Order: sequence, then C-alpha cells, then structure tokens
Amino acid sequence: MNRRALLAAPLALGALSACDRFATAQPAPPSVPPLKSVAPFPIGSAVMSGQLDDPAWVALARQQVNQLTPEWEMKMEYILQSPGRMTFDAPDRIADVCAAEGVRLHGHALIWYSQGEQAFAGLDGRAFAAAFDRYIAEVAGRYRGKLVSWDVVNEPIAEDGNGLRDSHWSRALGDDGYMIRAFEQARLADPDAVLFLNDYNLENNPAKGATFLRTVERLLKAGAPIGGLGTQSHLDIEIPAGQITTLIRELGAFGLPVHVSELDASLRRERRGDFRSRVQRLEQQQARVVELAEAFMSLPARQRFAFTAWGLRDSDSWLRRDGRDDGKDQPLLFDDAGQAKPLTAAVAGVFGRG
Repeated sequence: MNRRALLAAPLALGALSACDRFATAQPAPPSVPPLKSVAPFPIGSAVMSGQLDDPAWVALARQQVNQLTPEWEMKMEYILQSPGRMTFDAPDRIADVCAAEGVRLHGHALIWYSQGEQAFAGLDGRAFAAAFDRYIAEVAGRYRGKLVSWDVVNEPIAEDGNGLRDSHWSRALGDDGYMIRAFEQARLADPDAVLFLNDYNLENNPAKGATFLRTVERLLKAGAPIGGLGTQSHLDIEIPAGQITTLIRELGAFGLPVHVSELDASLRRERRGDFRSRVQRLEQQQARVVELAEAFMSLPARQRFAFTAWGLRDSDSWLRRDGRDDGKDQPLLFDDAGQAKPLTAAVAGVFGRG
C-alpha cells in the first residue's frame, strides 16, 4: 500500500475563511458529549488544508478536538518538492488556523524513511549532513512557538520488527546516527517543542513493539533528546485482548509523554477470506479501541500527551483512498455524516471516568 500516494490525494481548496467556518459549529448528539469536553487530555485529529473549506468538517472539528496534526502537508515530500525550493502554503494555513482558534498543533513529520531520497540525491558526506541539518533548522525553526510538538523521526523500525529500516538517512548518517542527529537538530531549532519518536504496528506486532522499545532505550542512553513516544495505533481489530494494554504500559515505563498519534481501526481483513458478520467486526473494533482508550487512561496524567484519530469522519480516512475500499469501511470515530457512533459513546465513557 503506497501511503505517500494516498496522503497526497488532492483536496479542493475554497475561498471561504476557515475562521468563519469554525464559527458555524453544530451541537454534538446529546447522547455523546464532545470528546474534548470529557477527556482530561487533548483530543486530536489529522487535517488536510482543503478540509478547512468544508463547513461540516470544520464544525465537527471545532466541536470535538483541540489538537490538529497535518496529515501530509507538513511532510518533506510536500515542503521540499524540489532541491532548494521549499513550499509552506498549506502548513502555514493550518498553523494560522490553529493559532486563531486556540487549537494545539502537532508537527508531522521531520524525517521519514520514505521521503527525501530524490531531493538529497547526489549529496554525500558533509554536504548530506549539512542539507539534513538545514532542512530541520528551517522547517522546525519556521514553526517555533506555533506548535507544541514534532514527530521528529517517523517509522524507523523495520516492517517485520527485525531491527531498523534501511534508508537513505541511515546509509548516510548511520542507523542510530541519523535519529540522534535529527533530535539534536530539532532541539536546537525549537527548544520548547516536545520531540517524539513515532511508529506504527507497535500494538499489532509485539516483535516490532519490542524493537521500538529497545531503540528508545538505546537512543536515550546515547543522549538523544527524545521528549515523547508516539504509537500510531492503526489497530488490527483481531489482535488478542491485552496486547494493546501491554504495549501502552511498556511505553509508559520510560516516564515520557505518550501520544496515540494516528488512531483508526479498519473493519477489513487483508489477504484472506472474511466470513465475519458486520456486527462481529464492529464488536471487535469497539473492544480494541476501548482497550486502547482504557490503557491510555491508565497512564499517569503527565504522560497522557494526546489521543489523536487519523481523521474525523469515516469518509475522511486514508483507508477510503486506497483504491480497494467499497465505501463501507468505518475506521474512525464519526460516520460519513459526522454523527457519533456507539464506538464514540464507548470511548467518551472511558474518558469521562477520569
């Protein structure tokens, strides 16, 4: 699955003011209070700049969340579209709306294995390192004071969990070296931002989770200024009960803030027949998402950085843009019309206990 192509899917931009859109919020369904009103920590969503022109999306966002993460438009592939030329129109717009509305902004992402190879092609040695440092300095420096946190290094662990990914970054600067350098440069560019190491399938694949934990321990011992740990939580709803709880507890053992950074939970089963009823799939989904919410709630309050879904409505999900979806997947907390679901009510119930 090519996530870069999916995230880059175009969204129409309109001329209406995002701030005016935020002012048209509609009340939440009475049976489910707004998530941000019951959670004792920030509730987040991914955002694309084009969604700021959708009055229904903006109303739902203003009602439910108090933190936003640019889904694609703050990544290197968008900003550094060609060597020596940076584009900031979309991330600037998102940052401006967050500032105007008092919504926290989480930066995503400075260094990702799947991006930047073409822009850095032909550079080696000191030139590569200088360009690496310069990119982080310019991007993180531009948003200094405008965001609260960064995913500094995104998805460094190998797909199967067996060690680290091979990438243009690791080949030029070393397996751990590029990560340590990225955190050091991000800290110089924005001393106040919380700096995250972020990855996915940590709950779904215990081997990958274990490698992530060992990597964190190693980088911290090497002096990398890691300030928080992000688990994307693209949940496989068929994993055994308790697996999510174990991972969140192990992340929490470092004493750092933990970010559930990209939550969704597809109803689909990949590469094999699926004979479950829709009711069974929804029950599995709710059980796993509720387990995640409960595990997150069990962390000390100071470690609960934010709980972020990778989109608001089911129709906003990147899983609907992969060319295989039949339009029936329901991976997010709100349906296509922006209405709360039983899943939403269950999550709100967990958060409300705190």
